[in-house]
Amino acid sequence: MNSLAFFNPRFTSDLFDVIDRNLADLVPSQASTPVVTPKVDVRETPAAYILDMDLPGFTEKDVEINLKDRVLSISSKMEEKKEEKKEGEWLIKERRSSCFSRRFTLPQDIDAEKVTAEFKHGVLSVDIPRKPEPQPKQIAITVR
Repeated sequence: MNSLAFFNPRFTSDLFDVIDRNLADLVPSQASTPVVTPKVDVRETPAAYILDMDLPGFTEKDVEINLKDRVLSISSKMEEKKEEKKEGEWLIKERRSSCFSRRFTLPQDIDAEKVTAEFKHGVLSVDIPRKPEPQPKQIAITVR
């Protein structure tokens, strides 16, 4: 079995979330775009690795997926839609632009040419097929 860097992200994700939250208070942001960290479930089957990411409020047009050198990158930058000036003054306005970027180092047994993604009901599912394990090859012995 291969070991995957993203199958047990609990410690590092929680640790980095805490660091990000604390650093955000110390470092002034140049943009008011909050960074969200979507939650991910990854499972392994004999034929593939399946990654499910919750992205409520996003559409397939908002998300970009890239795979290069066994690094799967999923990112998005949702811009706030410009609204007409409405009567009244905003008391609370939490629906703004948001962005995220997640990267996963994939194992060597993936078939990069056959990776597919599907977006349904706010959940992005990425199917990462595995290459079959090489079978032992019988080598004939010749006599000279």
